[in-house]
This record gives sequence, C-alpha cells and structure tokens, in this order.
Amino acid sequence: MKIVIAPQGFKGSLTALEIARAIETGIKRAMPDAETVLVPVADGGDGTLQALVDSSGGRIVTSTVTGPLGKPVQAQWGAMGDGVTAVIEMARASGLALIKREERDPLHATTRGTGELVKTALDAGLRRFIVGIGGSATNDGGAGLAQSLGARLLDKSGMDLEPGGAALAHLDRIDVSKMDPRLKESKFTVACDVNNPLCGATGASAIFGPQKGATPEMVKQLDAALGHLADVIRRDIGANVKDRPGAGAAGGLGAGLMAFVDAELRAGVDIMLEAVGLEKLLPGTDLVITGEGQIDRSTVFNKAPVGVAMLAKKRGIPVFALAGSLGDGYQQVHQHGIDAVFSLVNGPMSLDDAMARTSDLISAQAEEIARAVLTATLIKRPSQ
Repeated sequence: MKIVIAPQGFKGSLTALEIARAIETGIKRAMPDAETVLVPVADGGDGTLQALVDSSGGRIVTSTVTGPLGKPVQAQWGAMGDGVTAVIEMARASGLALIKREERDPLHATTRGTGELVKTALDAGLRRFIVGIGGSATNDGGAGLAQSLGARLLDKSGMDLEPGGAALAHLDRIDVSKMDPRLKESKFTVACDVNNPLCGATGASAIFGPQKGATPEMVKQLDAALGHLADVIRRDIGANVKDRPGAGAAGGLGAGLMAFVDAELRAGVDIMLEAVGLEKLLPGTDLVITGEGQIDRSTVFNKAPVGVAMLAKKRGIPVFALAGSLGDGYQQVHQHGIDAVFSLVNGPMSLDDAMARTSDLISAQAEEIARAVLTATLIKRPSQ
C-alpha cells in the first residue's frame, strides 16, 4: 500500500516535516511494509519557508538586512534543493512581528530589507523566487524593495525619496535603468491570498493600515500616496497596478513586485503544492493523509489540507486529515475532498500537555487509522 503523507505544520508545535514523520511512525507500526512518501506542505503563510526547504532538501540561510524601521535585523530565507529557487518570506525582513506595538510606523516603515534578501539570493546564483508577502509592517508600495534593487524614486529636486509610504507623496519620477540586470533573468511568483486593490475603501491603507498603527488621518495620507505611486509607475514604467487584484497586499508590496520585477501573484497553496511536486507523487497512491493544527470552517478557504485533498480527488484517492483540534464547522471539509478527520486528543488534557505530546499523539492516532484501513480491506460484503 502506498500512502502519501502531506500535512502542514502545527503552529507553535511541530514543523510540517516533523508532523509527517510522526504520522509515518504510527503507520509503520501497523503497516511495516507500507510505502510512505513524505511531502511537507504549507499554504503560503507561516511555515512555508521551512516546508519548502524540507521538502526539497534545501537549506535555510540567515542574512543581515535592513529592518522595517531601518535597524539591522537577522532574516532567514531559503535556498531550495533544486539549486535555482529562493524562498523569501517578507515578514522575516519587513514584518510587523519585528517591531514593538508602540514602534509601529506605517508612514516610514520600509520594504528595503525584503529587497536585500532578493539581492542576496541573486548573489547566490538563484533565479527563481517564491515570495510570501503576509505579515508586513509596511505601507510603501514596495518602494524600499525597488530602491534596494537599483531603482531610483526621485523627487522634484532629483533626490532619492526617504523610506516609507509617506514619502511617496513627493515622488516625481522613477528611473529603473540601473536596476539589477539579473532581475531580467529571474522569475518571481508571489504567494498572495488577498485580492485587495492598491487604493480605495478596500485598498492596502484602508484595510491593513490600522493594524500597522495608522490613524484615520494616516490612512487617507497613505492611500493618496499609493495612488500617486501607481500613477507614476504607469507613466514611467508602463505597468497598470492600481486596480489589479492583490496589488494592495502587504501594504502595496503586491503592486511593487508586479511593477518592478514583473511578478505573478497566485494563491499560496497552489504555489506550494506545485513547488513540492505533489501531483507527480500521487499516481499509484492508495491513501493520502494531510492535516493542520486546527481544522474548522476556515480550512476550506484555500488552506493546505484542502489543496492537498483536491489534487488527490482528481485521481479518486481517499483523504484523511489529522488535526490538533476540531473547531466549529470542521464538517465542511467533507465537501472539499477530505473524507474523514481525526483529532489527536485522546483524553482530557490541557493545551500545553497536548502540544508537549504532539508527536506521540499523532503517531498513536496514525496507527489507529492504519489499523482501521487494514481492517476495512479484510471486510467482505455478504454474497448477494
């Protein structure tokens, strides 16, 4: 029997690869001869870097870059095992989690550090990029990223703009003639699970600005500045990004990536499953096991377990899911390719206890699943 094991990590507990190994341990107790294929996955959010590196036999690199408020930070990025693909999570260099709540400053926060990670990966010889853009502290439309890669954003005096979204109001012209030439040899795919435009009532500043510290007055200021940036981009670069879906992601970084490096924005789970080659591993598979920390009604919205299940269902393969807990509406996943779900908790215990025992609980539940599958294969229908 061939079993593909493709879970995502359990946040705050184990990585996707550790979860997959624990499931394998339980399966092998009941089915020592089973062929198991481990495929750690993610959905473009937390854990994507680790999952892609683990699944490809790559490595994680730590680089010193400019943080969102200009101070140096240590940021991790990934070099996948194919030798050509870099994995960058902008939150590692320009994320909200890098600064204290009282320090949040969307007027001046910059994406420069994310661009510096791109440059570091280019220096390492990598030419394909998977970029996750959730969790930003910034609202600069990707201006800092562009500047770090050689673009010049100039005011009327011919001076380079200061960092941050507020400075965009003074943008007079954009010069991309000195951008890193290696970018033309590169392909950028952006994991983006929001469809917000750059500006307006559902744009970057209005929807995401307040969580980054923007007051209502700042929201108006930043929205106008991003609108001005989009107008200058259209005039000087020829890219129309203002109303494109996803342009407003990460404080307008979605727009910046589309404009300055010709990036393609896609759903994170689709990028992930394509990158790990899950579909190519499914032929001949008898069962797929996936999972995440909690399965609930939100799981059906492009989360990794449902993405895994939908690929399996194209081949008629049954899918089981393991979860740390089952939340409200978890039954909805049955309409999206997951045939059965199982919670790890096998008795009264605290959350801390459950998280401390996650690996053992997963293995125990996976063993019971394997035993149930074996029993099912032995059941014969009565003769008609």
